[in-house]
Amino acid sequence: MNIYVGNLDFKVNESELSGIFEEYGTVSSSKIVTDKFSGRSRGFGFITMDNAVEANRAISELNGMKFSNRELVVNEALEKKQF
Repeated sequence: MNIYVGNLDFKVNESELSGIFEEYGTVSSSKIVTDKFSGRSRGFGFITMDNAVEANRAISELNGMKFSNRELVVNEALEKKQF
């Protein structure tokens, strides 16, 4: 399951992001989206977890949790629309 994680502090790195979710199960991948010109974090990222039960538990427990002085927004990622 692909999970959207928003409202991240700009200093959070991918290993820190993975670490939060690894408490709930196995993380397949972690990606923080960056600005293509400056390389700076855009404040959101994605986590992939293969086990849907673990992923849903992580979503329900981490959504609204404070991390680096920010309340995380965590939900199932929507598929990118093709135009």
